[in-house]
Amino acid sequence: MSLAATDRKPASVAQADPAIAVSITRPAPGKAARAKRILIPLLMLALLLVVWSVYVWAFAVPHYILPSPMRIANALVTDWGILGPALLVTLKITFLALILALLGGVTLAVLIAESKIAELALYPYAVILQVTPIVAIAPLILIYVPTTQAALLICAWIVAFFPVLSNTTQGLKSTDHNLLDLFKLYGASRLQTLIFLKLPNALPYFLAGLRIAGGLALIAAVVAEFAAGSAGAGSGLAFRLIESQFRLNIPRLFAALFLLSVTGVMIFAATSFISYMLLRKWHESALKRET
Repeated sequence: MSLAATDRKPASVAQADPAIAVSITRPAPGKAARAKRILIPLLMLALLLVVWSVYVWAFAVPHYILPSPMRIANALVTDWGILGPALLVTLKITFLALILALLGGVTLAVLIAESKIAELALYPYAVILQVTPIVAIAPLILIYVPTTQAALLICAWIVAFFPVLSNTTQGLKSTDHNLLDLFKLYGASRLQTLIFLKLPNALPYFLAGLRIAGGLALIAAVVAEFAAGSAGAGSGLAFRLIESQFRLNIPRLFAALFLLSVTGVMIFAATSFISYMLLRKWHESALKRET
């Protein structure tokens, strides 16, 4: 070895491997990605509102045809005494229907997955109930159910029930057969296999059904109220939509639509957050991958 070679200093990490230098100097992509995910939709919303306002102002569109965003915001504030109680009624029906759909869907899914006879006897009728339009069932439910609120709850439950049932059943039946054989080899009972193997395996499927059912419960509550034509102090946002249309109070109509949209987004965000919190430590769909 020559003297020049021995006197030469070892290369730095950055000189030895440029890829390492890039990874050291490059900022962590997590915060930038989260900022883009928030800022881009907000900027798009602001641009849409500006274009909307300019269009209404430039063409002098009457407010009973297309109100400006400021007029809608004003209606949301001034008519809150009407829209607020209606929103609470719709939320009550939506969440009660969702809770009943979760309880009934999971229970029936376990029964169908564990019993072939129960699957043959019950599942076809659940499918028939799901594919029948709710607007066709609503008049019959209104006849046989004593109160309108109970009829609305049943209609919303019917729509929200099937996604939970179908997804949870699929998850229970998708358990790895090798793991089932392993549990059987160690002498696990059917109850132990269900609790410690099948239910954890079905959890991602159940949570996917929960996200779907949350939105469908809100939609069904509104559609059922449209079909029922309920009115009065206990009416929800659907009746306020119809009332605003008949009165040509279009700003209030848009304000009610805004409340329904925000409610749907909040339900989806809440169910997505629950899904992430339950799956983030172990399931592939929620694990963060290094790029």
